[in-house]
Parts: sequence; C-alpha cells; structure tokens
Amino acid sequence: MPGTRRGFLGALAALLASGWATSSRADDLAPGEHPLGIEHDRDGVLYLPHGYRPGVATPLVVMFHGAGSTGRAVSYAYPFADEHGLIILAPDSRDDRTWDLVLGAYGPDAQFLSTALGQTLSRCSVDRQRLAIGGHSDGASYALSFGIGAGDVFGHIMAFSPGVMSPVAAAGKPRVFISHGTKDPVMPIDDTSRTFVPRLRRLGYDVTYREYEGTHGAPAEIIQAGFDWLKL
Repeated sequence: MPGTRRGFLGALAALLASGWATSSRADDLAPGEHPLGIEHDRDGVLYLPHGYRPGVATPLVVMFHGAGSTGRAVSYAYPFADEHGLIILAPDSRDDRTWDLVLGAYGPDAQFLSTALGQTLSRCSVDRQRLAIGGHSDGASYALSFGIGAGDVFGHIMAFSPGVMSPVAAAGKPRVFISHGTKDPVMPIDDTSRTFVPRLRRLGYDVTYREYEGTHGAPAEIIQAGFDWLKL
C-alpha cells in the first residue's frame, strides 16, 4: 500500500478527530464557487450551496473530474448540491492528463487531497460524519478505487461511467452508486461496470446500479438519481 495513501488516511483521521469541522475558526465564506488557492497552476474549487451557514455542520462530497480537465468541470454537480445542501470539494489532478492511480499508483494526488480536505475542514462547517466521494469517467475510477480503500471515512461512493476499479485495500463498507451508458465507446460497459457491480455485491457491498441508453456522458436524470441516492 503506498505510503501516500496511508499518510492521507492518517492525516484525515487526525483532522476529523480534531473537531475542526465545527470550529469557530471557520472562514465566513459566502455560498458559491471559491478557488482553493493552494497551488497557482493546478488547484481546484470549493462550492458552498445556497443556504450554507457557518457554524451549521454540512455534508461534503469530494468530486473528481474526468481526464484532461480540472475541478471546475464538476460544476454539473452544483445544482444538486444546492438542492440537497452539500458542500462540493473538487481538486485538480496534479498531472493535467488524469489522476495518479489511473497513471499507475497513488502519489501526488493523494497528498494534495489530504491538503485540500484539511483546508476545507478548517475553513468550512463540515459534518465529518457525512462524507462522500464521487466523479465521472477517470474521476469515477478514482472515486471508486480510492473510496473502497477509505470506506471508513467516506460512507458513500458515486461513480458515473467508471473505467477502472483497482483499490489497493478495503476499509469499511461504503454504499456504492454506479451508472453506465449501454453504448459507451470510451469505457465499454461489459468490460467495466457490468464486471464491477457483481464483484462488489459478492464482497457484500450495498450497490445501486443504473444503466441508461446512451454513451459516455451521464445525463442529468442519472446525476440527479445519484445525488438523490446519497441521502447525506
């Protein structure tokens, strides 16, 4: 198991235990999108839903973008965050191609995620008992793989059109939502979700699976179904 993943989980456990999630030190951030301000080039965004109030513990979803993109690409999730009252944390991958695990192993992305989560817990009123992880395409692959290994931290995983499921460990039993288009030319469904879902169910995971007639991009009604399923 890569040291960076162990370091991430250890650092996050310490942050969650510290009580920063309800700290009076939280910044008075307004609802809407904010840059993380951690790195100059590849950074990420934080989205606070309409109705967010400092001091009121709010569920958080970490969302991972697809290949060749940035955290701003997960803006499709903002209307659902507003509807359900969710904070969205969307880091940029360190490599502009995709996430470290998709390229071979956990490394700088896990380290950056630890930093971004620590910053978010110190700046915002996060309900540390209600954390989820999700994404689309390569972001779904990262969420699914990382989330299984951190299932004692993230209780829910949303994976829209994942292409890879390669956790280096398993912890807890997070609930899982997977969706996939039956005509996906990028991540063919028979090689991906139709293999992943039976495997997870055999291992005792509670999996909600939605197939839809379509290609790689998840339609709005499927994304809506995923966020309705969260129930954070």
